Amino acid sequence: MSVSRTGSRKAQQAQRHVRRAARFRLSRAFLLLFLLTVGTSAGPVSPADAAAPYGVRALAVAASKEGAPYARGATGPKRFDCSGLTLYSFRKAGRRLPRTAKQQYEHTSHISRRNRTPGDLVFFPKGSTMTHVGIYAGDDKIWHAPRPGARVRLEQIWSGNIRYGRAS
Repeated sequence: MSVSRTGSRKAQQAQRHVRRAARFRLSRAFLLLFLLTVGTSAGPVSPADAAAPYGVRALAVAASKEGAPYARGATGPKRFDCSGLTLYSFRKAGRRLPRTAKQQYEHTSHISRRNRTPGDLVFFPKGSTMTHVGIYAGDDKIWHAPRPGARVRLEQIWSGNIRYGRAS
């Protein structure tokens, strides 16, 4: 009798896992569709103020990596550090970036906070170098790989000392 309960419990757990995975895939699909829709139908924007379409695609790629663990020096597809996530996301979107946050900052067109759009890069300086980077998602949030022990996630920008760059 305990075998059937155990078997039944395992079957129920498996069904819950399948339903949860399906919801997760569905929510990712809706997020991707939303980001692509926003990126292509936001209305007329001057070319100087518009993130390139690959920036929006890179944003969708970064969002699809939600939950991937941080690993120093990792560039994906299953583990990332901060600049590894941006490098991977832009590569999948059709653009190449250098490896480190500092090199990526030097490689981008620097833009003001007022001109930032989803898909732009957000840099966090410490002294004269850039120590962290993420992809701007709108509403003062970024997708990033925060630090050892954390996972790729969407997070509110926590600092006023930031710089923005647009990959070209």
